[in-house]
Amino acid sequence: MKNTKAGIILMQRHLRTLFAFGGFLGLWACAKAPAAPIEPSVLRVVPESDLESLDPSFSTATVTRMHGFMIYDTLFGMDAEGRISPQMVDTYDISPDKKTWTFRLRDGLEFHDGKPVTSDDVIASLNRWRQKDMMGQRLYSFVERWETVNPKVFWIKLKAPYGLVLESLGKPGAYVPFILPKRIADAPPDQQITDPTGSGPFIFKKDERKPGEKIVYVKNLKYKPRSEPPSGTAGSKLVKVDRVEWLIIKDPQTQANALAA
Repeated sequence: MKNTKAGIILMQRHLRTLFAFGGFLGLWACAKAPAAPIEPSVLRVVPESDLESLDPSFSTATVTRMHGFMIYDTLFGMDAEGRISPQMVDTYDISPDKKTWTFRLRDGLEFHDGKPVTSDDVIASLNRWRQKDMMGQRLYSFVERWETVNPKVFWIKLKAPYGLVLESLGKPGAYVPFILPKRIADAPPDQQITDPTGSGPFIFKKDERKPGEKIVYVKNLKYKPRSEPPSGTAGSKLVKVDRVEWLIIKDPQTQANALAA
């Protein structure tokens, strides 16, 4: 119970940062593209630091977590009021004894490489996540097994009822349970992944990355957002820009001059 409380406190500590990022997600929904764009629309952002790690299960840095929300998706999200809502999950059911949770994935989920998101990808991703995350470890201590039913459905069968199943799967603080392709998630947890293939609203342009200078993302044209309005890390992620550039400015005076300009 002490570890669970610590996990909740840690999660709350990151809410302000992540809901600020949720405001950035809101830009996707609110930004208006010109009626007849001549050039691709570009949003330029200066993050707090350089993106030194591409693996959100390896680093707790805020910029790495934001990178994760750009390119990956989660089973559940947390809205601005702290409520947990389905994200990649379409529907879920709980058995009367509260020990079997059945989840069905949304239709149309697809990784950036064109392959569909399946239950196998989910189980592999949860196995990787739970080895690093405190709330994941606590959840797993209640798990008898989690397994694939079919490509769209998976189970979590518990040894005893546990009240923080959804809160664990939808936590917005590090480490976030992002869903990766199984081929990537199966890597040893102490090995940092470098393949940025996800299923989120943006695609990371690894070929345009310039460490210490620039990080580039482009709109994922195949991403299928939810219908609910965006809130926190939940709801619809409507991308209204073609390209996002993170510009790394380390010098404080240069940052101030850029803001003034």
